[in-house]
Amino acid sequence: MTSPVASAEESSRVNLLGLTLRQMEQFFLDIGEKKFRARQVLKWIHHAGVTDIEQMTNIGKALREKLQKIAEVRPPEIVSQHDSSDGTRKWAIRVDGGGLVESVLIPEGSRATLCVSSQVGCSLDCSFCSTGKQGFQGDLTAAEIIGQVWVALKSYDAFQPGNGRLITNVVMMGMGEPLLNFDNVVAAMDLMLEDLAYGISKRRVTLSTSGVVPALDRLAEVSEVSLAVSLHAPNNALRDQLVPINRKYPIDVLLQSCRNYIDAQKDSKRVVTVEYTLIAGVNDQVEQARELVQLLRDFPCKINLIPFNSFPLSNYQRPSGNAVSRFWQVLVDAGYIVTVRTTRGDDIDAACGQLVGQVVDRTRRSERHRAAAEAQVIEVR
Repeated sequence: MTSPVASAEESSRVNLLGLTLRQMEQFFLDIGEKKFRARQVLKWIHHAGVTDIEQMTNIGKALREKLQKIAEVRPPEIVSQHDSSDGTRKWAIRVDGGGLVESVLIPEGSRATLCVSSQVGCSLDCSFCSTGKQGFQGDLTAAEIIGQVWVALKSYDAFQPGNGRLITNVVMMGMGEPLLNFDNVVAAMDLMLEDLAYGISKRRVTLSTSGVVPALDRLAEVSEVSLAVSLHAPNNALRDQLVPINRKYPIDVLLQSCRNYIDAQKDSKRVVTVEYTLIAGVNDQVEQARELVQLLRDFPCKINLIPFNSFPLSNYQRPSGNAVSRFWQVLVDAGYIVTVRTTRGDDIDAACGQLVGQVVDRTRRSERHRAAAEAQVIEVR
């Protein structure tokens, strides 16, 4: 697979992998070609998994030669792949600029959910999330976001005829805050929904946000994907500590923005998924469950409880099973639909809140070792 660390010649080419149908049509019009070519190329890339323009055989030779000079299909580079004992698979992917992101495929019965990253690191620094401890390094391009879907399918040979649909659900819940990389995330989600690309139902593509309210308001104008909100606390005082962006956009403002998003959808049965990470002794008490019941009264939602997954540099602890059950029971008794997220991929650091920790540490250590070795070689010379 071609490295994303592109040469000067390559960097001037348009990466067709990240273009939506409309963008692809405009690209062909701009180079003096018919826009129907866009549909052909989209199917080659996203249905057939083809990256070599020369193999796009229903396109004339002259046009293929023209495209090879000005365009490319360049997926991100896989640095490592790890398989969990429970069937979860995690990829570490290098993107332009050398940054690393991780994506995770979680199979469950007839379903397979791909967790996709949108940024290298994250600037929001939620206290219970490993990614935030990495800091923010940059936004992913649309090609690097949709490229994670492409990489996952390629990894399982899912582009081969007759192999069926591997990915049934996509969640924008990986590294980064999706709404802080708005245009690239929206373009990538458009490709996820596009029948000429991946054709995933809009109800099965979910964007999760920590609460970037202005961008969420804007999202309602351009997207119909499902919405999840990382709440994690029943009041502003606690959420200010766990999710610092709450100091700028407090809970009441966030929930109203979520309601506006749902109201803007054509589907009147839409609800928001409220994500609530349970942390021992911090937000897992029965009293806090009752407070959450009152907070979400008359709010169209279902609740997903996520027992905290530990990672280095965190002093938080996972709650006991009894604590999770007690919290869950309060919510269920109040009439809410409540699920408890099963920890998947914990043995490969692929569980919720764990994305990029050790892979970054290992890479940094190996880079330091390589630099030290090179320095020794120089000294010897």
